Amino acid sequence: MSSDTPDAPARRVETARIEQEMEQSYIDYAMSVIAGRALPDVRDGLKPVHRRILYAMHEAGVSSRSSHRKSSSIVGSTMGDYHPHGDSAIYDALARMAQDFSMRYPLVDGQGNFGSIDGDPPAAMRYTEARMAPIAEELLEDIEKDTVDFSPNYDDRMEEPEVLPSALPNLLVNGSSGIAVGMSTNVPPHNLGEVIDATVHLIHNPDCTVEDLMEHVTGPDFPTGANIVGRNAIHQAYKTGRGRLRVRAELEVEDGDKIVVTELPYQANKSRLVERIADDVNEGKLEGIRDLRDESDRDGIRIVIQLKRGTDPELVKNQLLESHLESTFGVINLALVDGEPRVLDLKETLEAYLDHRRAVVRRRSEYDLAEAEDRAHILEGRLTALEHVDDVVDVIQDAEDRDDAKAALREAYDFSEAQVEHIVSMQLGSLTSMETEAIEDEYEDVQARIDRLTEILEHESELLGVIEEELLEIKDEYDDDRRTTILEDEGEVTREDLIAEEDVVVVVSEDDYIKRMPLSQFRAQRRGGKGIIGTDLKEGDQVSSVFVANTHDYLLCFTNHGQVYELKTYQVPEMSRTARGKSAVNLLDLAEDEEITAVVNTADLDAEESGYLTMATRHGRVKRTGVEEFENILSTGIRAVELEEGDALVDVEVTDGTRDLVVATAGGMSIRFDEEEVRSMGRSARGVGGIKLQEGDEVTGIAAVDAAEHEWLLTVTDNGYGKRTAIEDYRQQSRYGKGLIDIKTDERNGPACTIEAVGPGDHLVVMSERGQIMRTRVEDVSTFGRNTMGVTVMELHEGDDVASVAVVPERRVEA
Repeated sequence: MSSDTPDAPARRVETARIEQEMEQSYIDYAMSVIAGRALPDVRDGLKPVHRRILYAMHEAGVSSRSSHRKSSSIVGSTMGDYHPHGDSAIYDALARMAQDFSMRYPLVDGQGNFGSIDGDPPAAMRYTEARMAPIAEELLEDIEKDTVDFSPNYDDRMEEPEVLPSALPNLLVNGSSGIAVGMSTNVPPHNLGEVIDATVHLIHNPDCTVEDLMEHVTGPDFPTGANIVGRNAIHQAYKTGRGRLRVRAELEVEDGDKIVVTELPYQANKSRLVERIADDVNEGKLEGIRDLRDESDRDGIRIVIQLKRGTDPELVKNQLLESHLESTFGVINLALVDGEPRVLDLKETLEAYLDHRRAVVRRRSEYDLAEAEDRAHILEGRLTALEHVDDVVDVIQDAEDRDDAKAALREAYDFSEAQVEHIVSMQLGSLTSMETEAIEDEYEDVQARIDRLTEILEHESELLGVIEEELLEIKDEYDDDRRTTILEDEGEVTREDLIAEEDVVVVVSEDDYIKRMPLSQFRAQRRGGKGIIGTDLKEGDQVSSVFVANTHDYLLCFTNHGQVYELKTYQVPEMSRTARGKSAVNLLDLAEDEEITAVVNTADLDAEESGYLTMATRHGRVKRTGVEEFENILSTGIRAVELEEGDALVDVEVTDGTRDLVVATAGGMSIRFDEEEVRSMGRSARGVGGIKLQEGDEVTGIAAVDAAEHEWLLTVTDNGYGKRTAIEDYRQQSRYGKGLIDIKTDERNGPACTIEAVGPGDHLVVMSERGQIMRTRVEDVSTFGRNTMGVTVMELHEGDDVASVAVVPERRVEA
C-alpha cells in the first residue's frame, strides 16, 4: 500500500458542525422519548413499557388462570427480550399496573406488597409475585391471529407487537400520565361501562357531537372516588382535550364535633396529607382542631379530624378544602396517533379507537376466513374420499409407496396436494358411518362460518356489529358502579362568572392609568402601518407597557423596582380605545416612579410541573427562581429580585429548566446560553451576570426559547423597525460574555427596545408611547440575519417611540 493512501478508518471520518450535530441528536432523543417511552398510543392506551410487560407475560403463559410468577422473573424477561432499560423502571411500571389506587381497572394481579396510598414503595421485586388480571387478557385477545403489526425487538432476535388488539378503549378507561420532551399527557381514568356506552353510541351515530357522548360519559371516574366540582371544566376537557378539574375529598361532619374524610383526590398521598394538616394546626394556620387521627384500614380510608368545643364545623371544612382537601387535575388528552403526538377531544379519542378495532376485527376475520377455507378444502377432500371409499382404499393398496398413492389419487379425483396428504394419513377408524356424519356436520359448520366471515368483511355494518357485540360482552363482564361523584359548583356567583371569557389588550401608562380593550378590536394589519388609536393620554403621560391576556387569567405583574403584584384581568376596567383609562391605585399599590415592566400569566406556571421565573435586569443580571416562591402574593406585592442601586427589573420569562435564554440590549447586542447556567435562587437574591454590557448600554429584554414552539427571535427598535432572525443564527455561548450583534442601532433604527421568541402563526401587538397601537402577523415581519437593519414594523409619528410589544401565541390567535 502506498504511503500516501489514506487508511480505511480515516476515510470513514465525516466533518460536522457541532451545533448541527447536537441539534439533530437532541431531536432524535426527543422523538425517542415522545414515541418510544413517555406517551401512550391512542389505540391501546399503553406506553411501550406497559405493552412489553403484558406481552412478555402473555408469551410466558402468566395468565389470569396460571399461578403467580415472581415479579423479578417477569421484569427479567421483559428487560432481556423487549425493553432494554433499567429494571427499576420496568418494575415501577409493573407495580403501578397492580395498584388499585392508581389504576381504575388494574391490569396486573399482584401478590405481596405493591405499595400503598401513603406513598410506601413496593417491596423488592424478588419478594412480590404477579400475573395478568383477567381484563388485561382482553387487551391481548386474538393477538396470535395477525390482528396487529409486529416489529423486531431491540436486538432483532424476536418480534414484538407495535400495539395490542385492545378489545376495550383502555386509554380512557385506565387513563395515562407521562412527561416527554416539550409536552406531557395526563388522561384521567373513566368508568368502563360509560366509555363502552359512548363507543356504541358513536358506532350508531358517527356524526354525533361531544355533547352527545357526554350523555354517556359523565366525567372521569377515579379509583379513589372523591368528587369533581363543576361540569363546565369536564365539558371543556372533553371538548378541547385540555381542562382543569377541581377534585374534592369526600368528607362529612359526624356528631357535630368531628370531620371524617372517607375519599381522597386522585394521586393524593394520604400520609403526607395528614402530616401537612397537622403542621398547619401546630403553626396556627388552621384553628379549631383538637385532634387528628388516621383510622384507615383495608376496608377504606377514614381520617378523623376532632374539633374543639364551640368550633364551627363548616368553617373548618372550608379551610380544609381550600388548603388541603381539594386539588386540581389538569387534563391533557395527548396521545400518539399514527406515531405523532396529538391532543384529542372525547370524540376524536373514541374515533381513533374504533378505527383500530375495525382494522383488528377485519384482520382477524381475514385470518379466520383463510383458516376456515383451508379446513373446508380438507373436508371436501375427505367427503369425496368417503364417497368412493372402496376405490380410494384399492388405489392406496395398489400403490408401491405413499408418493405413488398420492399421485394416483390426484389423477383419479383431482385432489390437491393438501387433500391427498390428509387422505393418505387418515386412520381406518375414520371410515365409519358415524365419523362420516361428523365430517359432514363439521363441513356445514365451517361453510356457515365462511359465509359469516365473508359477510363481515364485505359489509361495514356487520363488522361494526361484531365490535359492538364484543364491547357489550366486556361491559357485562367487568362493569362496576361509578366511584367519583360529579358535584354542581354551588359556590357564590362571583364577578368572574359574569365576565365573558375573551382575550384583551391591557394598557398601562407611566402615570398609572390602566384599562383593557377586546383584542378583537384590533384586526391584523400588514407591517409598516401606523395602527390606530389605542388610548388617549393626558398631557405629559405616555404608555409604559402593553400586554395581552384572557379576562379570566390571573397575572403576575413585575415592576422596575423588582416587586411583583397579582392582578385578575377582569378587575381591570374595560374601556374604549379613545378612553384614557382609570387610575391603577385601587388595583396595584405602585410607588410614584414604579412601572410594570413584565407580566406573567399564572396559567403558564400551571402548565409546568416544576417551573421557574427567569428575570433580567437593566444592568445585565439574570436570576431564576422556582414558581413555588410566588404562591402567596400580598396585596401590597412581594419582592421578586433584589436590585443594586440604579438597576431595574426589565423582563421576566417562564422557563422549565430545558430552555435557552437570549438576553438583548438597547445597543443591539445579544447573548444566548443554557438556562441551567443560572442556578435557581431565592426571591431576595440579586442573580448572576448574564451579559457584559458596553459602556452606556443596558438590557431591554430576555427571551426563553422553546425549540418545539419557537423558530425565530424578533427584535423591535424604538423607531419602529424590526426583523425576524432564525434562532440557529444565535450560537450558544457561555453566560456573562459580550454576546453577538443582534440588530444595527444606528440613527434610523434607534435603540433596540425588545426581543421576543416567536413561532409560526403568532401575532404582535405593538404600542407607541403616544398611544398608537397596531397588530400584525409575525410572518409579515421580514426575515434577516443578525447584524442587519430590519424593516419598518410600525410607522411612527415624529417624536413618537415604540413603548411596548406583546406577543399573541398562535394558540390564542382567533381563527
